[in-house]
Amino acid sequence: MNRMDSARGQGHQESELRAPWQHGLNTRARNTSLPMPTRSVEGVGKILGAELAAVLAACGTFEWVALGYLGISSALIVIFAGNLAHPLRLLMVQVLVGFGIVALCRTEANVWTDTPQSRAEELAAGTLTQRFWHFWRHWYPHLFFLFCFEELGALVHMISPRWQDAKLIAFDRWLTGVHPAIWLEQFVTPGRNEFMQFAYLTYFVYLLVLGGILYYREDWHEYWSVMTYSAVAYVIGYVIAIFFPIESPWFAMAGAWHGPLHGGPFTAVINFIEHYGRVRGAAFPSEHVAGSFAALWGAWRHRRWLFWVMLPLVLCMCASTVWGRYHYVVDIFGGMITGTLGYVIGKWLMKKQDEIYGRQLEVERAEFRLVRQ
Repeated sequence: MNRMDSARGQGHQESELRAPWQHGLNTRARNTSLPMPTRSVEGVGKILGAELAAVLAACGTFEWVALGYLGISSALIVIFAGNLAHPLRLLMVQVLVGFGIVALCRTEANVWTDTPQSRAEELAAGTLTQRFWHFWRHWYPHLFFLFCFEELGALVHMISPRWQDAKLIAFDRWLTGVHPAIWLEQFVTPGRNEFMQFAYLTYFVYLLVLGGILYYREDWHEYWSVMTYSAVAYVIGYVIAIFFPIESPWFAMAGAWHGPLHGGPFTAVINFIEHYGRVRGAAFPSEHVAGSFAALWGAWRHRRWLFWVMLPLVLCMCASTVWGRYHYVVDIFGGMITGTLGYVIGKWLMKKQDEIYGRQLEVERAEFRLVRQ
């Protein structure tokens, strides 16, 4: 998906092959020069067409998933505006985020020059400006995920005005014979709670660690593949949360247990995060579990050794979501399925984009050979 070449010093031919594969950017669109403005409609059309081609070329699979979600959620905001307190404000924020993504991709694409060297070599010798835009081009997805999750607090009742927790509470009771979050209270000690809260916190590092390893190793295609797996998983979860609002046991079953969960520093950190960043809603499927499983499958595919390191942590994290009264058991199963779907669909999308840009590259090479003859 990204145009950076993951192999160092392998020459212009391999760099040319991988560029559209990894960045969603082909050489022709990259080198398209904007025509001089004219008063004719044709001149304006050429300018807009060239700019659109450049924008499309600068975006890759991750961006199309992200922009697709913004488009879907924006359409729902328009359709169900009557159920929202500030629909115009929400719509404007959506548009600004979408423009921000496109502008970032376009700007980062413009700071590089087409030279007969691999992009890894170009990055190694890059200016501070090039490195700055390269960094944010790769790491903005984490901010996008955070924005979408926090925004769900305003969108959760866009379609359905009532919480649907009673259905999941009944399902958990049918599945386990108890109310799991209440039943687990008998095993609570400060030490056990501290361990569980630590496990819950590990969610925040899975994608950062896996992405960081791939970024450091300059495995750009693998990096954007993992981001795409996560994007698809999260988007599926966001859409489900909009249509099926669940507020979580923390709210729906408040008062059913004897007291708060006490612990040490990890518990204090979780309480701080939950106090300032908690979203009421978006509990089904669990985005924590979905994101963790998407990253876990990404590790399985691209860094197998990391998969085995992450697996026990992810399983403990899944248990901690019920222990901490953040999710129902069914939320966990939903997150596992959603995360797995994100991996499967994301891998398919990356494969399709590889095929598309591979065909485009063959056409460009054929045209180049004809010009030289």
